[in-house]
Amino acid sequence: MFETAELGRSIPKKDFEEKVESLRIELLSIQQELRKCDFPVIIVVAGVDGAGKGSTVNILNEWMDSRWIDNNAYVRQSDEESERPAYWRYWRDLPENGKIGIFLSSWYSAPFIDRVYDKIDQAEYDERLDRIKVFEKTLADDGALVLKFWMHLGKDAQKKRLKKLEKDEFQAWRVTETDWKHWRMYDTFVDAAERLIMRTSKGHAPWSIVEGADMRYRSITVAEQIRDAIKRHIEVRNTSKAAQAAFKKQHDAEAKPVKKKASKDAPVNTLPYATVLSTLDMSQSIEKEDYKKEIKALQGRLNLLARQATEKGISTVLVFEGSDAAGKGGNIRRITASLDARSYKVLPFAAPNDEERAHHYLWRFWRHMSRAGRITIFDRSWYGRVLVERVEGFAREEEWRRAYGEIVDFEDQIVDHGTVLLKFWIHIDPDEQLARFKAREATPWKQWKLTDEDWRNREKWAEYEEAVNDLVEKTSTSNAPWTLVEGNDKKFARVKVLRTVCDALEARLKQK
Repeated sequence: MFETAELGRSIPKKDFEEKVESLRIELLSIQQELRKCDFPVIIVVAGVDGAGKGSTVNILNEWMDSRWIDNNAYVRQSDEESERPAYWRYWRDLPENGKIGIFLSSWYSAPFIDRVYDKIDQAEYDERLDRIKVFEKTLADDGALVLKFWMHLGKDAQKKRLKKLEKDEFQAWRVTETDWKHWRMYDTFVDAAERLIMRTSKGHAPWSIVEGADMRYRSITVAEQIRDAIKRHIEVRNTSKAAQAAFKKQHDAEAKPVKKKASKDAPVNTLPYATVLSTLDMSQSIEKEDYKKEIKALQGRLNLLARQATEKGISTVLVFEGSDAAGKGGNIRRITASLDARSYKVLPFAAPNDEERAHHYLWRFWRHMSRAGRITIFDRSWYGRVLVERVEGFAREEEWRRAYGEIVDFEDQIVDHGTVLLKFWIHIDPDEQLARFKAREATPWKQWKLTDEDWRNREKWAEYEEAVNDLVEKTSTSNAPWTLVEGNDKKFARVKVLRTVCDALEARLKQK
């Protein structure tokens, strides 16, 4: 695989200087064009020690406008990072649309080094590389341009490079005993690198192997490939957007939707077939006195379990979704009333802001993953992509359909990290919702909760019920199952939610 990167290619100084003058202008021009685009550029730089990874990144920052480049280099995980799922720090650092993010020692480093040092076997290595493929495809599917450069040196060239650096009093610090140790393990590194590149070089995120012996050659090669790739990606995206706009225009003309004010008296349009929601026993309830005893006992139990989880560094993520007026807020309050205010955070989510829209939709949720021992409660969540964005047409069909797999992978990473993840759908039937809407209208301090949007959503009851059915079918996994809560009786729902949280925490604390 690496023979073509050991040919001794180089560029004479005069030719290099001539190329650089025009190349820098082109890079700056394409970078300014990129700033207006709705996608980021993600550049991964990896390779053998001494092949010029850091120098190449410095050159790119010199030749382009560094204000629109985010440079990210990773070493050993900090305490803050190790207390979260492994990919948290990469999601946190993803560039926003219109910017370039350069990643050194990226998501490839840990599995690569672990394989070289035989800390993991071939099967686990492949499994971790497959997770990388899913991560990069998730970014590419959202429009990101992903470019990956592997800087290569032959064994003799690497030795020569390390010796040359050692002799330079200003560069000698770069060479460590670890570098020489890795040189002696050269063949092992190459075997692991070949596997890595073959398994993860895909059309949406290709690897480019660059000969690193000559600074001028590798700098020009990388810069030209970045320039050309961005230019092509802009052209492809513009063509795709033009086709989508034409299709939408034709579709809108044929549909001719009639705008109407949300009706408060229109009957709810239900589905003619059974769904996971329609089969729930909505008559379940609990007597007031029994509720008082149960809620007090469960809140005391939760307080104890939460303190034990904090001591052991076990994090908890609770997701609340449900119909309008289903009682998400009331359930959340019964949970937080049991907890130390310093140990939890409630995060309500509505429509994304400008900063959030400039990133992948999962970005705003990844960045809120808490440190060890905390409880994070999501009032609405990443499921908006397959609920409101699906039903209201804010996401294209191809976007919300692929979101199921992206969400399952996201949740797998949360659970694999050791976090307790619980997802609650609180359901009420149409008659109960109407009664609660009218009660809100009649109660001065609750009127703010009821909006025209709530009435419009009610008119789309069938569409939302179908979306929930698909959501449960595709994202209720053994790792992260959905808990469907019969919510017509608020007291019954609160007891069920609290008991589920307590049972899950207790089971997790019993694990080694």
